[in-house]
Amino acid sequence: MIDVHLNPGSQSQSSTQSERARLEFKAAIFDLDGTLIDSMGVWKKVDRDFLAKRHLAVPDGYIEQLSAMSFREAAEYTIALFGLKEKGTDIIAEWNAMVLYEYSHHIILKPHAREYLLHLKQSHVKLGTATSLPKILYEPVLKSNGIYQLFDALSSTDEVSRGKEYPDIYLLAAQKLAVLPGDCIAFDDILAAIAAIKTAGMQAYGMYDSYSAHNQKAIRQIADGYIYDFAEMFSLK
Repeated sequence: MIDVHLNPGSQSQSSTQSERARLEFKAAIFDLDGTLIDSMGVWKKVDRDFLAKRHLAVPDGYIEQLSAMSFREAAEYTIALFGLKEKGTDIIAEWNAMVLYEYSHHIILKPHAREYLLHLKQSHVKLGTATSLPKILYEPVLKSNGIYQLFDALSSTDEVSRGKEYPDIYLLAAQKLAVLPGDCIAFDDILAAIAAIKTAGMQAYGMYDSYSAHNQKAIRQIADGYIYDFAEMFSLK
């Protein structure tokens, strides 16, 4: 177990957070897109290019709607929304092909993410993921950023029947890490995911991302904390 000191500064959500809040947990679970890695811009381009090939425009809220879904759910939603005569498996394969190179070579970590992971690892905190990405994408991005070996267990919504708006993926991650949900902290940038983390009985921390900034107020209201940079979770002195 580790005591981590949070110092959000002037951007904290409450006077309690503005002090150095003391947290105790045995495992830390991380979302990838928009939380641990800076990748949401890639998905905006993929969505735009995918629909443009079909002479369709990106509707308002489409990207946000997909953000908490598994790939399977996102493909089914897209087919239903646009009345596409395509198979979900074919759409998923196309999405994977469009982003594989970016995830293997260009996508980088959020600020101070590596330092925070190393800090937790050195303090014997177990590390896991709870991502909507399939293995074909999460493995290369973690390896290209040199952090793959730091994780004790990797969990994807491909392994559960429901997306990240439900607690299933977080409970699976805790199970793989052999840690009780109440001994976990989980980080995500999406409102629905933060709510699911709380339902799972874990500490929930919101991470700022420009693509989910419109929900920042709502996230702050239900999360145990909210950060803009992983440096806020500990002192880098």
